[in-house]
Amino acid sequence: MDRVEQVRRLIESRAGLVGSGGPLPPLRKAEAEGGCGVIGLACSEPLPGRHLLQALVQMRNRGNGKGGGAALVGLDAEVFGVTPRILRDAYLLSIAYLDPSARADVEKSHLLPHFEVLHTHTLPKSRHLGLEVEPPDVVLYFARAKPEATAAFAERHQLAGMAQDSLEDEFVYQNSSRLNRSYYASLGDKRAFVLSHGKDLLVLKMVGYGDDVIRVYQLEDIRAHVWIGHHRYPTKGRVWHPGGAHPFVGLHEALVHNGDFANYASVCSYLAQRNIQPFFLTDTEVAVLVFDLLHRTYGYPLEYVIEALAPTTERDFALLPEDKRELYRMLQTIHIHGSPDGPWFFLIAQSEAHGQAPRCARLIGVTDTSMLRPQVFALQRGGPGQPSIGFAASEKQAIDAALESLSREDGRFWTRPDRVWNARGGSHTDGGAFVFDVLRADEGKTQLVCRDKFGREIEIGDDRLPVGGPATFGARKTGVPGTGGLLPYGPFDLALRGIHAWEYEDGLSFLQQVVAAASDDEGRRRAIRHLSLLVDRRYDTGRLRRSSWVALCDQALDEVFDGIASAPSPGFLPHRTGSEIRPPRGEESLVIDALGFPPEGRKSLALEIVRAVRHGYKSIFIYRARGHRFLANGLGPETHGVRIEIFGSSGDYLGSGIDGAEVIVHGNGQDQLAQIIKAGKLVVHGDVGQTFMYAAKGGEAYVLGNAAGRPLINAVGRPRVVINGTCLDYLAESFMAGDPLNGGGFVILNGITFDVRGRILELDSPYPGGNLFSLASGGAIFVRDPRRKLGADQLNGGEFTEFLPKHWDLIRPQLEENERLFGIAISALLEVDGIGQPPERVYRAILPSGHKALQPEEAWVAHGG
Repeated sequence: MDRVEQVRRLIESRAGLVGSGGPLPPLRKAEAEGGCGVIGLACSEPLPGRHLLQALVQMRNRGNGKGGGAALVGLDAEVFGVTPRILRDAYLLSIAYLDPSARADVEKSHLLPHFEVLHTHTLPKSRHLGLEVEPPDVVLYFARAKPEATAAFAERHQLAGMAQDSLEDEFVYQNSSRLNRSYYASLGDKRAFVLSHGKDLLVLKMVGYGDDVIRVYQLEDIRAHVWIGHHRYPTKGRVWHPGGAHPFVGLHEALVHNGDFANYASVCSYLAQRNIQPFFLTDTEVAVLVFDLLHRTYGYPLEYVIEALAPTTERDFALLPEDKRELYRMLQTIHIHGSPDGPWFFLIAQSEAHGQAPRCARLIGVTDTSMLRPQVFALQRGGPGQPSIGFAASEKQAIDAALESLSREDGRFWTRPDRVWNARGGSHTDGGAFVFDVLRADEGKTQLVCRDKFGREIEIGDDRLPVGGPATFGARKTGVPGTGGLLPYGPFDLALRGIHAWEYEDGLSFLQQVVAAASDDEGRRRAIRHLSLLVDRRYDTGRLRRSSWVALCDQALDEVFDGIASAPSPGFLPHRTGSEIRPPRGEESLVIDALGFPPEGRKSLALEIVRAVRHGYKSIFIYRARGHRFLANGLGPETHGVRIEIFGSSGDYLGSGIDGAEVIVHGNGQDQLAQIIKAGKLVVHGDVGQTFMYAAKGGEAYVLGNAAGRPLINAVGRPRVVINGTCLDYLAESFMAGDPLNGGGFVILNGITFDVRGRILELDSPYPGGNLFSLASGGAIFVRDPRRKLGADQLNGGEFTEFLPKHWDLIRPQLEENERLFGIAISALLEVDGIGQPPERVYRAILPSGHKALQPEEAWVAHGG
């Protein structure tokens, strides 16, 4: 039997699963749209579930307690009382009993007649969290289908000759479908349902939050190579019942998603044509059913599956190699009706249960073609004998939280990823999808490999050894230059002079001396300034892995700020949650320890900052930020001269609506930064997330790294922005910022990055997308593009114009400030292949097509109306 015939018979065998052939699930009223919280990790060593807890807690605003879940792949056999061989070969049937009395009926009707149950394990359950809906009891059955059952199944459906593992997969899949139909009717009684049924895969979910799942089922100490966690914000589906929560399963994979489909009915129809019917009435479920259909039933490789889910379109499609275009055209023609349409980001935990060794636990992140939902990926590569870990999440601050939790317990991890990136869905460069494979050989060795959609391996680009153990600020080591008595050199300058010869012990000793010298106002200002430079700037770190060295500098900064809390000096006032802010006495700086403040709400850090500004503080330091949102919001218009510096991992909406204040982020920003900013300055020593400076009206912003999708859309007035990296797409869409030569706004895009030695490198393209300055009617984009890689096909409403001396006079002050902030010399920006060039040979100007005909309201705003 050939493959095509096998697939046809498999699909026909599912005809009895579609009930009585009744109507498709009804179209559902769309609930309030929201952004779900998702995080996934894959590690070469199995990790306990407690390391997801803080990440999920910090993303609680992305759910509302109506549904949460987790999935685990690459389990620890001993925890469940089975041998490694049973874990490897048996299907793990995880069944949720909403009605505990249903267990005997389920086992009698759907388990014992068909399976040899090798082991049964009842998950312990905590009953003390006060949840609104009682979480289901969960029983795990490690089972194999009885040979006579699969033989009868094969004969009944003419599947003789199918590989035994594929036959058993389908038998398990169909048996679970019948169980769900019998014991979990979507619109009727609900007594039990299958949580998961793959090999080496466990799914748990309930009405609550994702972190509630970890606590209720006592997963804090259960280890797995791959984890995904999810908070469900209601979009569509029965999210108020355990069956409607994420994750949803195909067979050997579990999927969670952030977003919403506009074509749920179309996807349901596509599945119905292949005898597949969803049970839980939610778009996430149909997504994983499509994934299972394409990957398991049709046998497509992951690249084809991802292309069918997130088709490559427009300019990216045209830039594919000819053979890829032909292949992708066929995939799109056949499967376009099953392609989810709308804003979404998928995380998939998968067990590759069959095939040749090594076996694989897998995490997959797939971004929709339009990049309408936030996502971020990260990779930390351990040295010899050390674990490596990869992440995908809604927000980088969730990744930071997981790494912080890990680093507290295990010195082989540290708090900074080696590499962080956003994905451009459907891109011709990497496909916008990334796969983290934990490859497990029989002798117990494991390896983490990260690849893009096309199978190209993602590396960190830094082969220097990371820190090898826990770093603490204890006894000093002698022989390393100190910080005193060597003026005019400060700690930053001293580090640059000596770091090329340092080992980690030397660097740690140096940082200890910097912390020890921060005992009075002058020493503290000096330490904060120079340690900030060590964290923020790009420079050669010698033999030290940059991410590890910067993590040590982060720790030194926390020690300096903690020293202020334990021994205040006249120039600094420490503040923590639970204490009242007193008015400043002179020029004091307020130092706020962010731990203990909720991420949002009436007692949030954001509102505490507002109170501090109203008390009269002009200088505020925030440290140990942990996903706190809305920082520097609501300050009001009389805030010129206010300076707020943020250390740690801040959250969404930072700096939105500021009208005069200066906000400095010592690290990456999240999504929705500086929305509707009117005046003031935002400085980000890293990347920024989605919709940066949406609807901005003015102000300045400087970004050391990249912006994700849709920065500066619908901006008006006179915002002036420098992005030193690039952005994914839709930069300055519908920009309405007046005449840049007469007080209007503009964006400078430098298109650069840095190598591991801190040297400036040109990106392959200063802008990879196809929607640069689209539909703009005012303002300008100035792009560093000395090799003229940008094409007119990337513009939609803009046009290249001659870069004139008046343009250089316009942007030079911003580039001078950029040099002061980030150390990126203008002379270096004007250098091409080692030779200095005039500005007109390096920069290009893009203006709206018909920019002279400003709309009246745009001209009014541009001239200060």
